[in-house]
Amino acid sequence: GMVIAETFYREGTGGNKEWFNPADVDIERDDKGRVVGARLKSDGNPVSIGAIEKMSKSKNNGVDPESMVRKYGADTVRLFAMFAAPPDQSLEWNEAGVEGMSRFLKRLWRDLHAHVAQPDHPEVDPAHLNAAQKTMRRQIHETIHKVGDDYGRRLTFNTAIAAVMELMNATARFDARTGNERALLQEIYESAALLLNPITPHMAHALWVRLGHPETVLET
Repeated sequence: GMVIAETFYREGTGGNKEWFNPADVDIERDDKGRVVGARLKSDGNPVSIGAIEKMSKSKNNGVDPESMVRKYGADTVRLFAMFAAPPDQSLEWNEAGVEGMSRFLKRLWRDLHAHVAQPDHPEVDPAHLNAAQKTMRRQIHETIHKVGDDYGRRLTFNTAIAAVMELMNATARFDARTGNERALLQEIYESAALLLNPITPHMAHALWVRLGHPETVLET
């Protein structure tokens, strides 16, 4: 699919339109994220809101990937691009969505480092899991199964990422105090690093090392 983005312009003499890059426009949105107003940053005057169209030089609505990488990091940009739409559909570029992916990765980084700061990371003892722990472990392996299928057969990377996010949300509600619970957390974070590695390889490698593995995540 095409990468599409918002367009902004002013009517010139003879009916010609002068197109302005979204990065040069201050955009006002409603509570649903829809554009309700736009002003050119250079002079503060209003500009007209055009249609959402494929990125092109003629409409001046392209986004420089390098500037996004400098601002958010390569892994964040890759994660947004894969999450925003399946590869066979159009992807609407939205910097708010990039920021959302950045928050998710920062939260994963923070929570994993809080986990590894604890002294003990035992292995899971399946024979002594209570009902809540069994439910948590089942979700881990359901996520592994779904992401493997999404990557390998369905080629729907957005749903694979959503499944990892759901696992992380469940982890945030999981109270890890006992040895088995600590072991489940270790398994969750190891799984997340492996599952996200095809899309966020730099961060996945760093997380894998922090989880105590001498080999690289790519080798694993």
